[in-house]
Amino acid sequence: MRWELLFADLQSQLAAGEQLEDENTVLELTEAETAQVGLADRLRARSTGTVTLRLRGGQDVTGSVLDAAPGWFLLAEGERRVLVPATAVVMVWPLGGAAPPTPGVERRLRVTHALRALARQGFRVRVSTDVGDVVGWVVRVGADHLDVRPDRDGGAGAPVPVTVPLGALLAVRTT
Repeated sequence: MRWELLFADLQSQLAAGEQLEDENTVLELTEAETAQVGLADRLRARSTGTVTLRLRGGQDVTGSVLDAAPGWFLLAEGERRVLVPATAVVMVWPLGGAAPPTPGVERRLRVTHALRALARQGFRVRVSTDVGDVVGWVVRVGADHLDVRPDRDGGAGAPVPVTVPLGALLAVRTT
């Protein structure tokens, strides 16, 4: 009888150890999967409802998510579109889970790709920075800057393009 109790006790200890090991494995796999989720994946999962992006300097952009890549986010503020570099975002709410990762091509799209598309399409834009806004047209996009031809230069003659380093860019809104 003692042997039966001993074996039963050993079997229950073994089963408890295996269950704990399984639970730890699941926890580790969940943490590893979560560690791979980017902010763009969570924003893309927010395809319904609105989301708010708090930008450097305290400006909020609230709208529905149209697209999200690792380097930039595109929101709809009513009829206007707002392109926000990921580097300008300091807080986001509300967010839930994650959408599947973006395809390989979309992962490589930088904010400069989206800005060049705006320039090609000829949209009038408001370019926001920490120190103010420029309203006009994107006429050139370099590796680390963009040129905006403003509506007017305040003086005589044709407006002179204003160059904005991408690091200073907070948002680009269509007007």
